[in-house]
Amino acid sequence: MTDTQAASPLAQKLRSGQFVMTAEVVPPVSSDAQDLMKKALPLKGVADAVNVTDGAGARAHMGALAAATIMQQAGIEPILQLVCRDRNRIGLQSDLMGAAALGLRNLLILGGDKPTAGDQPDAKAVFDLDSRTLSQTAKGIGEGLLPTGTKVSGAVPFFIGAADAPIDPAADWQPKGLIAKIEAGASFAQTQFCMDARVLRRYMQRLTDAGVLPGLQFLIGVNPLRSAKSGTWMKNNLFGTIIADEMIARMEKAADPAAEGRKICVEYIEEISTIPGVAGVHVMAPGNDAAVPDVINAARERVAKAK
Repeated sequence: MTDTQAASPLAQKLRSGQFVMTAEVVPPVSSDAQDLMKKALPLKGVADAVNVTDGAGARAHMGALAAATIMQQAGIEPILQLVCRDRNRIGLQSDLMGAAALGLRNLLILGGDKPTAGDQPDAKAVFDLDSRTLSQTAKGIGEGLLPTGTKVSGAVPFFIGAADAPIDPAADWQPKGLIAKIEAGASFAQTQFCMDARVLRRYMQRLTDAGVLPGLQFLIGVNPLRSAKSGTWMKNNLFGTIIADEMIARMEKAADPAAEGRKICVEYIEEISTIPGVAGVHVMAPGNDAAVPDVINAARERVAKAK
């Protein structure tokens, strides 16, 4: 493997056993790179890598491929999100080759929100490929072949991620979807919010029993809650979200709920850093971006002591 084909820093950290902390940026509705950097720079040197969302919420934003490139040039390692909603297989294959040419190595492959979820509900959804097929395509391009069998010059392996939503598994549950994603090329997974260590322990144990772990690197979604009300709303309305009742109760009693939410998040990261199979966390705070660097910095200190 040449220097230009070396594994991404994110991949190297995960493979070495380092506890990784990622965050994300929703590119602005802007044509000015400085507007993007206002959002991204607070994470530089703080997060190990930063997701760049692709048409989040089925709304138009600065393109993810351009935004990821701008961030990488500024010294922020991006994880390029790529959704199936907006482009057919030709466009997606072209974007993958372009990403490789631009030096982007980390991918998170997603289906994407349906247009009816956004502000242009009459937009036509493409969904020519599903996320598993797109992962297979990315893996093939990284190995030098298009799905047609055409050779791709200058091929560079991608570090491919998949989305997941932990559950409290029933006795007969099997992680068939995750196994399919691994077979399609996924090496890591970033999850929906899972803020209940008891549930997470049971989930990780089941994945271990099924052979998913230790092969797939899991980054668990966490959130520095701003209030008990927002936590309750997320738990009841945001698909796949798990938040322990005790956390919401603490928020209800707190004199400063936002500060308590950051404290809870840091404590939780420390706790789950010791769970076998948990390779790191993905810190997401929609509408509360300023809390993310503080949480990551504080959590690093706690995790280092716990280790």
